[in-house]
Amino acid sequence: MSSKESVTSSLFAKEFTKNPYPVYAQLREMDPIYKCVFPQGSEGWMITRYEDAVEAFKDPRLSKDVVKHGGQNGEQSVFSRSMLFSDPPDHKRLRGLVQQSFTPVLIEGMRGRIQEITDELLDGFRGRDEIHLIDEFAFPLPIIVICEMLGIPAEDRDKFRLWSNTLIEGYTEENAGKMKLHTEEFVQYLRQMFDRLRAEPGQDMVSQLIAAEEEGDKLTEQELYGVVALLIIAGHETTVNLIGNSILSLLQYPDQLELLIRQPELIHTAIEESLRFNGPVEFSTGRWAREDFNFNGKEFKKGDLVILALNSANHDPSQFESPEVFDITREKSPHLAFGKGIHLCLGAPLARLEGEIAINSLLKRYPNIKLNAEPGELEWRPGMIVRGVKEIPLSL
Repeated sequence: MSSKESVTSSLFAKEFTKNPYPVYAQLREMDPIYKCVFPQGSEGWMITRYEDAVEAFKDPRLSKDVVKHGGQNGEQSVFSRSMLFSDPPDHKRLRGLVQQSFTPVLIEGMRGRIQEITDELLDGFRGRDEIHLIDEFAFPLPIIVICEMLGIPAEDRDKFRLWSNTLIEGYTEENAGKMKLHTEEFVQYLRQMFDRLRAEPGQDMVSQLIAAEEEGDKLTEQELYGVVALLIIAGHETTVNLIGNSILSLLQYPDQLELLIRQPELIHTAIEESLRFNGPVEFSTGRWAREDFNFNGKEFKKGDLVILALNSANHDPSQFESPEVFDITREKSPHLAFGKGIHLCLGAPLARLEGEIAINSLLKRYPNIKLNAEPGELEWRPGMIVRGVKEIPLSL
C-alpha cells in the first residue's frame, strides 16, 4: 500500500478520531491541499498547512453561503441563515446585531457570575472521591452561562445537549432520521420561545434580537432561528471541549499540571496552548468556491467544498516550534482554534474566560485530580466539527 493509500484509509477511521496528528503530519508533507471524501459523503478539499489555512480564511473567492452553495443538506440546517454561513453584506449585518453583547468589557463584567456558577458546581463535589468531568462540570458551566444570557430556563439545558450533539455530529445517511427529528424539536422550541418573548420581552439577548427582527430589514424570521441556534450551540460546545481537552492534556503532561498548580497566573498561556495543542474544533465549517481558480497549485472548480483542518494547521512545524510538545509557557501562539478573518469566533473571549475560571478553580480546589481510566479507553465524540471526549472520569 502506498503512503497516499495509507493516509486515505486512515482518514476519519476510529483511530484517526483518537489521534489525528500523525495523519495530519503525513498530509502536510505529502499533499497539503488534499482531495478526499468527507464522512457525510461529499467530496472536497482538505487544507492542512497553516499558511494555506490562513489564506483560505481570508480568500473572498471562497463563500460561506451554505444555502447558495451547500446543496440540500445545507438548506435543511437550522444554522443556514446565521452569520456562520453567510457572506458580506449579510454577514456584517447579522454579526453586528449580536456583537454588542460580546464586547470585551461586557464579557469581563461576567467574571463574577461565571466564578459564582463554577464555585456552586465545585461545592457539589464535596465529600466525593470521583466525578464525571464533562457531565458534571464542563457541560453545565457554559450552558448555564449562555442560557442566562439568552433568557432560557436552566431546566431546558439537557434538551439542548441532546439537540446539540445531533446537530454537531453532522448529517450522515445513518443519522438522517435523528437529525430531522431533533432539528424539528429544536425549531419548535425556539418558535414557542420567540412567541413568548414577543408577548413579554425581557432584558435578554433573544428579546433584543426579536425587537431587531420586528423592525423589518434587520433580521428575518429564518435569520432569527439561525442566529439564536448558533448562539445556543456554539455558545457552549466550544467551552465544553476546551475545558475537557485542557484537563486531559494537563493530566497527560503531569509536569505542566504541577507547574500550573504552582503558578496559576500561567492560566492565560495554558489556555492558548490547550487551544493550539488539542483544540475544541477539529475542522472549519464548509466554504465553497465561487468560481474556478488556482489555489496554491490546486485547481478549485466552482462549487467545490473546502474544509480547513484547524488542528493540523496548529501543529504545523513551519509555524510552531516543537508543535508536538505541550508547553503552557509557550509565549506567542497565533493558533487558528477560533478561526481567522471576518468569521473569527465571536464567542472566543467568553470561551477563554470560562475556561480560565473553570480550570484554575478546579485545580485550586482539587489539586490531586487523577484520570480514572486509561487515555486510550476514552471515547471521542463523532462528527467533523468538534474535538472532545464524551466523558472524563476523574478521581479527586
